Amino acid sequence: MDNSVLIDMLKKMVTIRYFEESIYDVYTRGLMPGLAHLYIGEEAIAVGVCENLKRDDLITSTHRGHGHLIAKGGDLNKMMAEVIGKETGYCKGKGGSMHIADPDLGIIGANGIVAGSIPIAAGLGLASKIKNDGRVIVCFFGEGASNQGAFHEGINMGSLWNLPIVYVCENNLYGISVHQSRAQKIKDVAVRAKSYDIPGEVVDGNDVLAVYDAAKIAVERAKEGLGPTFIECKTYRWGGHHVGDPGTAYRAKEEVDMWKDKCPIKRFKSLLIKERVLSEPEIERLEEKVKKDVDVAVTFAKESPYPLPEEALEDIII
Repeated sequence: MDNSVLIDMLKKMVTIRYFEESIYDVYTRGLMPGLAHLYIGEEAIAVGVCENLKRDDLITSTHRGHGHLIAKGGDLNKMMAEVIGKETGYCKGKGGSMHIADPDLGIIGANGIVAGSIPIAAGLGLASKIKNDGRVIVCFFGEGASNQGAFHEGINMGSLWNLPIVYVCENNLYGISVHQSRAQKIKDVAVRAKSYDIPGEVVDGNDVLAVYDAAKIAVERAKEGLGPTFIECKTYRWGGHHVGDPGTAYRAKEEVDMWKDKCPIKRFKSLLIKERVLSEPEIERLEEKVKKDVDVAVTFAKESPYPLPEEALEDIII
């Protein structure tokens, strides 16, 4: 892989981390309406997958979707403004954290409904197949979504119609406060791919290159007309379910610390230093640049106007 690609992947992972930390800061200062579900600890998945996509390839996202949007090329200013509910946001402040969309970038939208994006991916995949436009659809969801009826119906359609979809299960072990072992007897969600006769693979979701390699094969299969692939990425969210949840009541500190030791960004930095792709001072300069970009986004959002009350029903289909 070219060094410029590796550096770009690190930059995106660091951007996701600092963006999410800024979201937490904005929330605790009372500047954000509603809640946000942070992607801290899971950065390698979005970046590893989206690095394989072209601009016109499509993604469907989740309530924990900021990382997907940044990895696909989302504008930090518009994202931050949307989270804060400002008129300059992607959806003019009306979508908020869980419903950001940018069709021009192939971001069909985050979705607050668990498993809600899986049937949408089926529709997008069918449209792509009918148009023969070569687009690949990546559908992100969590392990909790795999217990929903929409999961089974949507993937059954994808398999039956041989659609160009890559299903990416971000298994962070918890559905709100419920550990996977209390909701599923299986340990690997990817085994369910067998039910639909599509390839299923488990990868280390904290290893960006492992995710990249698995996604590369899946994207190529989809473009060649060979149908869907199921990738389960084992990972962990560092915080609670959302910004207002400390996550301490249902998780042991030792468990959280163990996963933090597996930090995907720390691991990738060490690899790039070892392979002499970047030096420590170069990584520090990269991080400083990212911090400034995120700070600019926060300032932009704070200084932007709120949408007018009389515009409440504009851009909404009733």
